[in-house]
Amino acid sequence: MKFSGIIPAVVPGRITSAVFGPAPVARDRAIGMSERLAAVSSLQSSLEYLTQRKDIEKGGMNDWEVARQYLAGAGPVTRRLVDGVSGVRTTTALHLARSAVSLAMLLPGDSRWRGAGNVFLGASSALLSPRHHYGGDGSDQVATLVQLATGAARLAPSPAAKDALLWYASLQAGMAYAVSGWVKLFGKPWRDASALGGVMRTRTYGHEGLHRWTCEHPRTAKALTHGVLALECLFPLVYARGGKLTRSMITSAAAFHVANGYFMGLSRFVTAFPAFHPLVAYTATPRSHPTVAGRDDRALTAAVVALAGGTAAAAATVVRRRLRTTEGWHTSRTLTTRSKNLLQYEEYSPGAPDQPVVVLAGGLLSTSEHYAWIAERLCHETRYGVVTYARAGYAGSRRRATTGFRLSESVRDLVDLVNGAVAPGRKVILVGHSIGGELARRAARHLGDRVQGIVYLDSSHPGQFSSGLGASEKGLAGNFASVGRALRLGTGILLTRPVWINELPYAYRKKVFAQYADARMWEAARREWKAIRADFTSFTGALARVEGVPALVVSAQRTVDRNPEQLLLHGELAEAHVGARTESVVIEGATHETMLITSRYANQVTDRIIAFFDGQDRRSTTATTSTSSSTSTTATASSASRPGRPVARKEAAR
Repeated sequence: MKFSGIIPAVVPGRITSAVFGPAPVARDRAIGMSERLAAVSSLQSSLEYLTQRKDIEKGGMNDWEVARQYLAGAGPVTRRLVDGVSGVRTTTALHLARSAVSLAMLLPGDSRWRGAGNVFLGASSALLSPRHHYGGDGSDQVATLVQLATGAARLAPSPAAKDALLWYASLQAGMAYAVSGWVKLFGKPWRDASALGGVMRTRTYGHEGLHRWTCEHPRTAKALTHGVLALECLFPLVYARGGKLTRSMITSAAAFHVANGYFMGLSRFVTAFPAFHPLVAYTATPRSHPTVAGRDDRALTAAVVALAGGTAAAAATVVRRRLRTTEGWHTSRTLTTRSKNLLQYEEYSPGAPDQPVVVLAGGLLSTSEHYAWIAERLCHETRYGVVTYARAGYAGSRRRATTGFRLSESVRDLVDLVNGAVAPGRKVILVGHSIGGELARRAARHLGDRVQGIVYLDSSHPGQFSSGLGASEKGLAGNFASVGRALRLGTGILLTRPVWINELPYAYRKKVFAQYADARMWEAARREWKAIRADFTSFTGALARVEGVPALVVSAQRTVDRNPEQLLLHGELAEAHVGARTESVVIEGATHETMLITSRYANQVTDRIIAFFDGQDRRSTTATTSTSSSTSTTATASSASRPGRPVARKEAAR
C-alpha cells in the first residue's frame, strides 16, 4: 500500500516520455535501418519496372527513342551515360542487378561492402530516372538520396565525415516535409480542407470508401487535412527543445505514409520516406545523450550559415531583378493614363511623319520584349514608327487605379497611350498577341479613324469560353498567385532560365528573365486572368462590328490543331471588320508563343504584316476585299533579322 501514491505518477510519466521526447539511436544502427528501408523501396521499384517491360519497349510509354528528347538540354557526358543504360536489354539487366543488391542489403551485416551496395543503388537509380520519365515519383528520389548519403557514410574514413553526411540527409528530410507543407498552404483547396476529398475522388489516386467518408464527416476530414498540413509545415520542430517532438513527429509521419500507401496506392512511399526517420532520430537526439556521444554537429552550424547566406543572396537577387525589371531601357518613356496608371513604353523608331505608327500590345504573362524580332525588322525594313508598351503591373508600368480591375481599364490605357505617345494626326496600326489582340479590337472603336488597321496574332476571342476552349485553364489564377507568392519569398534565386528565352535576340534575354522571375508580372497576370474570365464568360451574341478598318488575322498552326474551334473564332474576328480588306493566315509549325519569339516564325509574321499594309504579297498572292485563308511556309529573313545579329540599340542599353 505504501507504493500506491507513486503508481499514478509513474504511469503518466512513462506515457509522456513515450510520446514526447527524443528517439535515441546510435549512428551505425541509424544507417542500417535507413539503408534497409530504402532497399525495400528500390526492390519494389525495380520489380515493378521488370513486370512492366512493355512500357520501355518500342511504342511503350517510356520508349527511349521518344523519351530521350528530355535530355536535349543536358551535357554530352550526361547524355552518353544515360544513353548507355537506356537500351531495353541494359535497362532490364540493371533492374535485375538492383533487385539482387536490394535483397542483399536486407541481410544482417555491417561491412563497408554495404556502402558500395548503397552507392550502386543510388547511382543506378539516378541514371535510370530519365529512362522512366513517366512512372517515377518522389519515393525514388528520396530512396536515391538516402542510399547515396548512407553509402558514402559507410565508406567515409572518419566519424566526422559520417556525421556530416547523416546531417545532410536529415536536413533534406526536414526541407522535404516543410517545403511540401508550405507549398500546399498556397493552394486554396488545402486551406479550406477540400483537397483530401478532391484527391480521393480521382481515378488515379482516389479511394471510393475514403471519399465517401470525407463527405459524411466533413468536420473530421477538415481536422485531418489541417493536421497533415501542420505535420509537414512544422516537421523541422523535431530539433526543438532537445528533440521533445521527435517521437510524435516521426510516428505521425510514418502513419501518414502508410495511409498514402493504402488509400492512394503509393506503396513505395511506405518505406521510402520513413527511410529518413532513423537519421532524423539520430541527429535530433541531444548530444549529451550517451547513445550519440561524440556526434559531430559542425555540419549543422555550416548549414545554418549557408542558409543565412542563401537568404541574403535571395533577397539581393530579388532587389536586383526588380530594378532590372522596372528601370526599362535607356530609351524608355512613361505616360500617365486617365485611370492614373503609369505606363512605360518605348519608341523603337519614330518613322516617317507621313507613315503610320505600329503599336504592339503583348499577351497575358508576356513581356513587350516578346516582340523583339518583329519590332526590329519593322524598324529596319519599313518607314513605320514602332512603339511597344507594358501594361499596368508589367515591367516598369505601375497600376495606380483604385477601382476593381476590369479589361476596360486596359482598353482605356491603350487608347490613352496612342493619344499620348503618337503625334496627333498620325495613323496607327494596332498589333495584338493573345489578349492584346482583343484589347486592340476594343480600343479601335474608341480611336476611330486614327486606326489604319489591326493585326490579330493568335488572338483571344470573348466567345472562347462558351466554346469550351477555356475549360482546361480554370486554375490559372491560382497558379499565378502561387508562383507570385513563392517569388516574393525569394525563391526566384532557384529558377533556371527557361529555354524559350534563348530564342529571343541576345540583348533582350536578361531583361525578359528578370521580369519572368519577378513577382509583379505574375500578380498582374493573375489580376488580368480573373478579369478576362469574368468578361468572357458574360459574352453573348456576335462581335461588335469594326467599320472600315482593315484586319490581318494570323493564327499559329499548333493552336488551331489543338483546338480547331479556335480557327472558327479567328474567322469571326475577320468577319467583324466590315467595309475593309481582311486576310487570314496560318503560320505553319508555330505555337502560340513561338510565332513571336522564334526568329523564323516571327519573320513570317513580319512578312505578312508588311505585305498586307504595303498592298503587296511577297508570295505572289493577291489580296482581295473578302476574307482569304493561306498557310505561310517560307520566311524571308534579312541579315538584319538573323539569330545572333547584334541589336545595336538594345546592346547599347545593356
